[in-house]
Amino acid sequence: MHAMAWWGGEEGEPLFPSVDKCDASRLGRDSTLVADLDGALLRSPDAFPYYALVAFETGGAARLALLLLLAPLAAALRRAVSESAGERVLVFAATAGARVANVESAARAVLPRFYAADVRRDAWRVFSACGGRRLVLTAAPRVMAEPFLRRYLGADAVAGTELAAWRGRATGWVDARRGGVLVGESKAQALRQMLDAGEVPDVGLGHRRSDYAFMSFCKEAYLVPRTPVEAVRADELPKRVVFHDGRLVQRPTPLVALLTVLWFPVGLLLSLVRVAAGVLLPMRWLRVAFHALGVRVVVRGTPAAAAAAATRTGVLFACSHRTLLDAVFLSVALGRPVAAVTYSLSRLSEFLSPIRTVRLTRDRAADAATIGRVLAEGDLAICPEGTTCREPFLLRFSALFAELTDAVVPVAVECRMGMFHGTTARGWKGMDPFYFFMNPSPVYTITFLDRLPPELTCGGGNKSGHWVANYVQRLIASTLSYECTGLTRKDKYRELADNDGLVLNF
Repeated sequence: MHAMAWWGGEEGEPLFPSVDKCDASRLGRDSTLVADLDGALLRSPDAFPYYALVAFETGGAARLALLLLLAPLAAALRRAVSESAGERVLVFAATAGARVANVESAARAVLPRFYAADVRRDAWRVFSACGGRRLVLTAAPRVMAEPFLRRYLGADAVAGTELAAWRGRATGWVDARRGGVLVGESKAQALRQMLDAGEVPDVGLGHRRSDYAFMSFCKEAYLVPRTPVEAVRADELPKRVVFHDGRLVQRPTPLVALLTVLWFPVGLLLSLVRVAAGVLLPMRWLRVAFHALGVRVVVRGTPAAAAAAATRTGVLFACSHRTLLDAVFLSVALGRPVAAVTYSLSRLSEFLSPIRTVRLTRDRAADAATIGRVLAEGDLAICPEGTTCREPFLLRFSALFAELTDAVVPVAVECRMGMFHGTTARGWKGMDPFYFFMNPSPVYTITFLDRLPPELTCGGGNKSGHWVANYVQRLIASTLSYECTGLTRKDKYRELADNDGLVLNF
């Protein structure tokens, strides 16, 4: 028996059939499909986590706390007054006073990762089968949902609640002139405006009783039931989320959001203590000190054998890049400071760094001279990807390191953060180490691989720099069970921050 989400009439007859009865094979290139977002395309009918992400990204822990305080009021109004009233409270708490540009930035760089993990398989089966126009309606602010729906699900048009703004900042109200909160008849009216004259959608997908208005306008309509269903796998979506930003690691459900707010002051104090230990204590003591402070450093491989002395220059450690602390924890694993070169480092991070850091300029000749000079003085850590990636992918490795020395030791670096991400593409990078150390029990794993044999280097084996770089990338990816890509630093920053990754020097 097929599950039914809503029932109409006293005799228990379903008003609309369940989505699993839809024959998606009939949806061709000339078809038009319209779907609601929360509870229909997405597994969760509650948009609170997405409001929480916007709140934290635009106003930090204080705004997230405000959202938590007002969430019970929103739920009560939703039940006692209307769905629209509850949505207005959430919009106010998450956006009031925030720059609209910051809300848009969070929607582009932060929300897609969480949306992508919440797509319903039964609704996606129908939505993805439509070869014509795919339209999405949502009661949430359009600015929050549209980037994900267009770029990752292939939606052709999105209608949602519009934020009211004044001088570039959200007022916290919704724009009544543009339909107000999109629920009930407002959704049906928005749908009519999205269609050509006389056009009627072939299929409609809804979840709530308030969706009946737009569903009744479609030739066929199906209800997405409340029964739990598995999410669509990331590799099944039209575009996979490789790059994402934002500080929160976990989906901020009300409970997770509450724990985050309560932990934040404690975590900040703990972070200061951990950073102070890293700055003040000798490198050979840091592994024990970090362990005592709840930071685990796991070392695999044989550092001494991997870093056997080169003939004329130091050893170059070619590392995968997870946070700006990679070289610091490499030094902790070795028990001695190792210099590092970097493109993006704030003045604060440079000041607090327990190891020597050397800036690169992106001028190939100048950077080659700089790296050669540092290698002549001792060992050097370098991340050939040029930027971090949070997902299990390795970005393209620059060939420059391979062309400058044959004493190359690949190092597979990975880290685990349970609450906060220690990297950012849009925010101030000076806070990156503090956010990493704010995690209750972060873990860094350093795996030393064998030093490249002479026959696999540019000098000894007459290999090209690109060949060596690609070989090292594949070697590290195999160790970490990651996937190699040809994506670059510019790809990441243009997607997340609409820039080339320049860092302000403060």
